[in-house]
Amino acid sequence: MAPVTKPGEEMYALVERMYPLCRSITGDGVRATLDIVGEYVPLTVHEVPTGTQVLDWTVPQEWNIRDAYIADTSGHRVVDFAASSLHVLGYSVPVSATMPLDELRGHLYTLPDHPSWVPYRTSYYKPQWGFCLAQETLDALPDGEYEVRIDSTLADGHLTYAEHVVPGQVADEVIVSSHVCHPSLANDNLAGIAVAAYLARALAEQTPYYTYRFVFAPGTIGAITWLARNAERVDRVKHGLVLACAGDPGRLTYKQSRRGGAEIDRVMEHVLRSSERPHQVKEFTPYGYDERQYCSPGFDLGVGSLSRTPYAGYPEYHTSADNLDLVSPEAMADTLAVCREAFAVLDRNRRYVNLSPYGEPQLGRRGLYDSLGGRSDAKQTEMAMLWVLNLSDGEHSLLDVAERSGLPFDAVAAAAGALRGADLIKA
Repeated sequence: MAPVTKPGEEMYALVERMYPLCRSITGDGVRATLDIVGEYVPLTVHEVPTGTQVLDWTVPQEWNIRDAYIADTSGHRVVDFAASSLHVLGYSVPVSATMPLDELRGHLYTLPDHPSWVPYRTSYYKPQWGFCLAQETLDALPDGEYEVRIDSTLADGHLTYAEHVVPGQVADEVIVSSHVCHPSLANDNLAGIAVAAYLARALAEQTPYYTYRFVFAPGTIGAITWLARNAERVDRVKHGLVLACAGDPGRLTYKQSRRGGAEIDRVMEHVLRSSERPHQVKEFTPYGYDERQYCSPGFDLGVGSLSRTPYAGYPEYHTSADNLDLVSPEAMADTLAVCREAFAVLDRNRRYVNLSPYGEPQLGRRGLYDSLGGRSDAKQTEMAMLWVLNLSDGEHSLLDVAERSGLPFDAVAAAAGALRGADLIKA
């Protein structure tokens, strides 16, 4: 087999590796997942003990599972955790019993509208046990006695999350967050984890302006734990992006931060619009992924969320149909490309002051016009310089210039670099 070299294929291979693992908000499945991600980007792993107060929440007991099944009287496993980690209600307490089907039904979860799919269900904070199975499997079960076994533990332990930091020229940070708590669901959110890992690798090959902090944490309680442990330094976070559902075939969707007009919102909208990709921009709502934690009113960080088909917006969401067939190398590569384009804009978006604001400075004697000779984009470059000079009043950013002028951001940023080199503007 030829080695995979394209980023999309490599991200898909990473999703394949992580897919069989049983993840939850705590436990060895999270650790095993982070071990794999750590082969792609170095991670600092944090273990937070059970009982730790994190904002209004408490770190729960750690859940681990070794085996689970429902077996008929012949010993045949009609539902088997070994076949899919989705078959067990997440955080199920241990059980070992024999019971009739009528009694067992109260602990079974199906999707009657999609009879061949297995649902994903959890009970993190209420002790229960249960199994998830296809409706057609349940329909085929005859009345009778069934052996029920869930070999799990709920005990004091830890909540595990990890960080990777790409150092920048300044201490101000951009946070990129992905949740790592879902079991065998390829799009939600293994694709997001894979895109985040490869985005971190791409940024590490550069010398970014901002410091980029990647957080791989369980959904909700993980982000809350990170915020609680970083409350005193969270003011360094100037921008942020939550990555989720990054590999399905749908159009890209950007969900704005709570602020609505945060710089990350404007950058993402500009990049999506300029790229002419099919996309939609949605206003903030306090429901969805961990953007709602970062955007809670006490923190109110400029953190948006990028996905393809949004939260709960595709039929396969939180079911066994969110599998390796739903995600593609091409979709993940496209999501990665948009992230890279957006951060390239964010990293160069500055406000400048014109050092020769009275009248138009003479560009020719500074060699700026001469440098345009013979260039096919000479007129565009000239206009970019004039627009940058005119709007460099300390109030307008380069993104403002690009949007007002209708010129590509890259042309505006290049013009600003030339003007700064000629000592006509300063940051």
